[in-house]
Amino acid sequence: MKKINLFEANDFSEKAMKKFLVHDSPYFKILNFNFKAGQQLPIHSHDIEGQLSILVLEGEGEFLAQDGTLPAKTGDVLVCDISVPHGIRADTDMRTVVTIAPPI
Repeated sequence: MKKINLFEANDFSEKAMKKFLVHDSPYFKILNFNFKAGQQLPIHSHDIEGQLSILVLEGEGEFLAQDGTLPAKTGDVLVCDISVPHGIRADTDMRTVVTIAPPI
C-alpha cells in the first residue's frame, strides 16, 4: 500500500507543466500534471490499445480534442481510448491526475 499527497509531492513551474509519476505497474500508470494558467499539454495520441482518464483536482480549463474542446473544472473526469487525440489547456492554475491502462 502506498499513500501520496499530490499537493505536497508536486508543485507548479512557470516554465512548463510540472509532471510527477505517482504510480507505475504492469496494470496501470498514474501521473500528476500541474499547469500554471495558460500552459497546456498539446493534442496528441498513442498508437496502442488502452484507455486513459484525466481528473481535474483543482482549477479550470479545457479538455482538447481534434474536433473541439470540452470545459474542464474541478471534479470533472474525461475518459477515452488512448488512441483518441486528447490534450488539456489551463485557464487557471490546474492540478490533474491522469490514469493510463495499460501503462505506456
